[in-house]
Amino acid sequence: MAGHSKWANIQHRKGRQDKLRSKLFSKLAKEITVAAKMGDPDPEKNPRLRLAVKEAKSNSCPKDVIDRAIKKSQGGDAENYDEIRYEGYGPGGIAVIVEAMTDNRNRTASTVRSTFTKNGGNLGETGSVAFMFDRMGEIVYPASVADADTVMMAAIEAGAEDVQSDDDNHVIYCADTDLAEVSGALEPALGESISTKLIWKPNMTTEVDAEGLTKLMKLLDTLEDDDDVQRVTANFEASDAVMAAFSES
Repeated sequence: MAGHSKWANIQHRKGRQDKLRSKLFSKLAKEITVAAKMGDPDPEKNPRLRLAVKEAKSNSCPKDVIDRAIKKSQGGDAENYDEIRYEGYGPGGIAVIVEAMTDNRNRTASTVRSTFTKNGGNLGETGSVAFMFDRMGEIVYPASVADADTVMMAAIEAGAEDVQSDDDNHVIYCADTDLAEVSGALEPALGESISTKLIWKPNMTTEVDAEGLTKLMKLLDTLEDDDDVQRVTANFEASDAVMAAFSES
């Protein structure tokens, strides 16, 4: 399983999502506002907004928060956010991509650079690590929705490129430009997904040991805690024993 997916599982088991629910809703609302401001405020006419709303709902974001975020995009006082991608290396040479939305580029760049430096990493130039990842659409269904063969057939018919199934989930990958279309095509067969979003999928990974994972997680968690940061992805790989030990620490 890819490192970024394992990290998400760790966060879930350690209860981080519960502790950061308010922060999570804020980031989801920001994406909705930006998507609605850039296009049509009607999700049915705006693929990016439709995906943003769907992802918010899958994270149990309240309807009033979603509606306020869309309404905010149409107001004259709506903030102007710049979308920025930062790239760098964490402890042990792990490649890290940070996606941010900010109303102050200087503040965000300074904070991200400082976070990398303080946690044993270094911020690089744009493009310095992106070649280690593929930009893709990711659609996640619980393992209970159907068996692996059924999901595979539905994914192929919907135009997906790959499916990875385990005891917890079916993860379906497609071209980034096809995400809205593939997601919509899957719903008649599999229902609502538990997550639908664009991701950076590692195409090469670096192994980390227990000590390296602890240092890396401190960096990733600190970056995630920044209000300007929307998503963080890293290309680490760790054995099941190392992951289990960390999740219990």
